[in-house]
Amino acid sequence: MKAVAVYPGKPHSIHLREIEPPQLDSIPGGRGVLVRSLEIGVDATDREINEALYGNAPTGFDYLVLGHESFGIVEAVGPNVKDLQPGDYVSCTVRRPGGSIYDQIGRNDITSEETYYERGINLRHGFLTERWVDDCEFMVKVPKQLKHLGVLSEPASVCAKAIEQAYLAQQRLQVWKPEVAYVMGSGQIGLLSTMMLRLKGLEVYTVARSRKAGNKKAEIAEAYGATYVSTAETPLDQLVKQTSKPQLIVEATGSSQLAFQAMEVLSHNGALVWTSITGGQGTATVPSDKINLEWVLGNKLLVGSVNGNRRHFELGIQALAHGELAFPGVTEKLLTTRVDGLENYAELIRRLVEDKEAIKVYLRVTSD
Repeated sequence: MKAVAVYPGKPHSIHLREIEPPQLDSIPGGRGVLVRSLEIGVDATDREINEALYGNAPTGFDYLVLGHESFGIVEAVGPNVKDLQPGDYVSCTVRRPGGSIYDQIGRNDITSEETYYERGINLRHGFLTERWVDDCEFMVKVPKQLKHLGVLSEPASVCAKAIEQAYLAQQRLQVWKPEVAYVMGSGQIGLLSTMMLRLKGLEVYTVARSRKAGNKKAEIAEAYGATYVSTAETPLDQLVKQTSKPQLIVEATGSSQLAFQAMEVLSHNGALVWTSITGGQGTATVPSDKINLEWVLGNKLLVGSVNGNRRHFELGIQALAHGELAFPGVTEKLLTTRVDGLENYAELIRRLVEDKEAIKVYLRVTSD
């Protein structure tokens, strides 16, 4: 069976290889679900793993099968699987339990252990293959009516969790009700966060570097009812003067420098959620005394949010469905860049790295 993999620690080692087909009975307790891959998304995480910035192979292997954004169709289920059947569309969560108390209660997305297990990222093979199998505990059904957006299930879960974490943490304030939000970045996470915050009724400013004219990302953000702002045209400090300081910021730029810059514009009692994963050794100079003073006196909150558990996947899929009703046909425009066939892995990674206009790059493995 074909799969796309890398040799972790070896830069630019992405390759096509043969692996053993998955077995339904490899999952104990009759809880296995065998899935045929339909579409698998890739993002900056896959690019950085291929650049050897992070990622490790499972024990006993010298390679790691890539792919953490899954969407497929169920082909077979174990005898103790009750909620899924062949023909169902599914996505699958990414992180697998370790040994901490959080892992034991089903919150492996916030494990307290230094070592984590993520399919396609660290110590567990991913989904960029013809078929895969997993425990039904980690499977999330995608409604047939949403199958055209199924490959966005994982990124939608990231956004849903990030926003939920901010609201949960801000219960400390008892009466927190944000009105103005900034979304930093206009990639898939930025645009899906824009959509979800608009569904909550917030006044949203989607902030990115690219100029607005002729910009597809700007068109999508504004189709969601947000205001797109190019920092090349309106610097962040000038935007704040026009809008007042935001009570909520979702940072999704992939730049640690901009993540810290967001700290300088948050309002008193505001919440800033970092979602960027920045592999590498970059450094930035920040006005640390000023930030420290304003954050302490202003009761500001910083939350790091990554990965989602099953419930976050369900919330993300619900948001995709709600978005289809509120903004018909808009979310599908994120699916800019499709590559067909596992054998075209080189084109997949090339488009991911080089295509600056791409929003969602994904591979169609098979058709249903």
